[in-house]
Amino acid sequence: MPKSVLRRARSLPLVLAVSMAALCATSPTLGASSSFDLVGPNVVVTVKHGDITLPLESVPNLVEGDVVSIKLDLPANQTEGFRIVAGFLRGAIDRPSKDWFHEARSWKGKGADFSLTVPKGAQQMALLVIPESGGGANAVISTVRKRPGAFVRAVQELNQATLDRARLDAFLRETLKVERENPEAVSAASQNLTRSLSIKLKAECLQQPAELQAACLTGDRETLLLADTHSSQLASTLAGAPTDLAFQLSATPAGGYGSYSSYIGVVRDMFRLLGAFQSTQLQFIPALSQISNGRTTLLLNTPLSFSKPTSVMVVAMPAVEAAKPPPLRASTPDIALCASPGMTLPVEGAPLIYATQYAREMALRLKRPDGTLVDVPIHADARRGGYVLDKAIPEGPFGGAIPAQIHGLWGFTPFEGPSFALSNPQQNNWKTADGTSLVVGRANDVQVLGGGAGCVTQVSLRRGDGAAKPVTWKQAGTRGIVATLPLDKMAPGPVSIVIEGASGTTPAVVTLAALQEAGSVDDLIFHAGDSEAILTGARLDQVKGMTLGQLSFHPGGLTRVDNQDRLTLLADDPTKAQTIGAGTSLSAEVAFSGGRKKTVPVTIAGRRTGATLVHIAGQVPTHEGMVPVVMRSDDVFAQDARISFAFHKDAMETLDGQESIEIATADGRASGIIKAGKGYDLQDASTGIVAFSPIEALGALAYGPVRFRVIEGDGASNWTSLATIVRLPDVRSVSCPARDKCQIAGDRLFLVKAAGASEQPDAMQQIPDGFVAPKITTTASRDGRIFLQLRDAPQAFATVATSSR
Repeated sequence: MPKSVLRRARSLPLVLAVSMAALCATSPTLGASSSFDLVGPNVVVTVKHGDITLPLESVPNLVEGDVVSIKLDLPANQTEGFRIVAGFLRGAIDRPSKDWFHEARSWKGKGADFSLTVPKGAQQMALLVIPESGGGANAVISTVRKRPGAFVRAVQELNQATLDRARLDAFLRETLKVERENPEAVSAASQNLTRSLSIKLKAECLQQPAELQAACLTGDRETLLLADTHSSQLASTLAGAPTDLAFQLSATPAGGYGSYSSYIGVVRDMFRLLGAFQSTQLQFIPALSQISNGRTTLLLNTPLSFSKPTSVMVVAMPAVEAAKPPPLRASTPDIALCASPGMTLPVEGAPLIYATQYAREMALRLKRPDGTLVDVPIHADARRGGYVLDKAIPEGPFGGAIPAQIHGLWGFTPFEGPSFALSNPQQNNWKTADGTSLVVGRANDVQVLGGGAGCVTQVSLRRGDGAAKPVTWKQAGTRGIVATLPLDKMAPGPVSIVIEGASGTTPAVVTLAALQEAGSVDDLIFHAGDSEAILTGARLDQVKGMTLGQLSFHPGGLTRVDNQDRLTLLADDPTKAQTIGAGTSLSAEVAFSGGRKKTVPVTIAGRRTGATLVHIAGQVPTHEGMVPVVMRSDDVFAQDARISFAFHKDAMETLDGQESIEIATADGRASGIIKAGKGYDLQDASTGIVAFSPIEALGALAYGPVRFRVIEGDGASNWTSLATIVRLPDVRSVSCPARDKCQIAGDRLFLVKAAGASEQPDAMQQIPDGFVAPKITTTASRDGRIFLQLRDAPQAFATVATSSR
């Protein structure tokens, strides 16, 4: 440590002295920051390719024969001069010729700039900017030529870091722009920007108030760029981005089009790479190029040193290589887009189209039906995630569907981008395929064809002169849509599909006939010994009856299983139906509404094994605040009772406990399955025990006669009558000021058919249909009971006790 420093340190507090000593002992590069917030000198660089000259910001690569013009752009009052050394490199294993290096001096007037031609065999180009006081250029050139491989790698990484920084700057610039325009839009815009520019979104910032979101999102540059193996301390790569961030597959070490080697991590490596050149005379430091309006501003992360070791700013230039246009892809290749001014062509694959000016003279090339081409200018918009159409498509003979393709220049090289199918906003003509019709009673998916699929904004359904109601729809390819029309509760008749297109166009109306679907029969099953048949098919709600030989059947319960109707047909004469023998071949005639009939051949299936009910019992739950309603029959149970029953299979066949027990109403209106371990158990190998609650197993439709059967594999036993289930009124009080005038108060009293002092009809008062009053006035028996006849089972009676009993 220099003695002068030690002398000054003695007069400082111990901690400060120790800090200064450590600082003096540290290599200059080790203390470098990765923020690159120090502004260095400006450089003006142009590239001439053939007859065209472009600023550096529009040049992604150099090729042999290009003329590169370089000039330092220093303020008029600049006191310190700089020399700039431009050098070309062959590659990692070949030393560049000394005459591939050229020098310009800012203080020399005409010698302050130069124009260089890219020589044959060059692969890289770099600029080295040195303070005037740093001595001649020979020491710098010699150092580079001694270690060409390390310098080639450093320039490649630095070039990539410059491109990464451009993406970051674009994100910061756009986010702050949104904040100035509308702070409430920062959340949505920042998420689009992260996808476009491959920037890590700090989700916690979106939880803050709108006015603080932008500051949070842009406050820490070191966590914004997507990470890679160079910087393990950065947050993990954004997951779920479009097409799995496929642009990373196109990355190249020398400045790929979307490679994201996190410039912070790259620069950390740069300290190691440039460390190979450090000496007592020279200190090589990285400089990032921030290019705008033809000027390149050098950004530094280390203060310049004008004394030994003198700082040498290393500036990467585009690689010398063949042009590599961006691998753009359409984000939504399978749908049509509306060709209106301001539309966005969603693309992905190259974040640099938003962060640089490499892509230029971009246009969307439209093809007319006669083959002629028309170009419409477009520009990249990171906030919208693609290229935006700058003006309306020109007038001309365009059809409804317009083929289009992005094209432009990548630097000096023409390139073709992805293709799109556009919809002409002036076209709103639609039709359905010949023979298309609708069927009432269910939802219908209808394909409507036309050239304006991309311009459809809403699809509605209208019946007659009624109001149109929006329906669900989606694009089907590039020339049609599929609309889902809810016709479940609609009667047959004409309906209109109203299709709204781009603003200013008249909605299109497509009218179709909605028809009643004709019922159809798939199968008819009838077992010997049964009194009912099972009919399967479609729209079996239209079935009015069936004849089988000399037997007549009427519809019972209708259910839907696996998108198929299942109708139970009940014999008008059950006893006679049970006499038909197995194997008998008969013809069944099914009658539908409207007079249509369908003949179905049927062979009577074998007799099914039955089951015998051994014992049944029920337990009625108590309800606080309610007067108990007591059933008078042992085989009638309340809907919410807990019922247990035991059964044997016919002929005392054994049970293995793997069976299921189906409980159903006799008319097939409701059914439920009781499985082993969930209400079904074995007492022994011949006796099954089932416990269930009708309301839980069958739902609110559980009332009337119910039955059960045993299901084994794909087969089932015959039905066995089980019990009668009834819904009970909620009785809150029963009072009798006089025996001939009692009042029952409560809810659901409409479930009572009659009430009185006994079960005899002449002693009961009928309750009218549609009764909704909260009280029933009736009489009580001598022992204080009131008898109730129940609507769900008129043969069943219940009693309630008066409060005076």
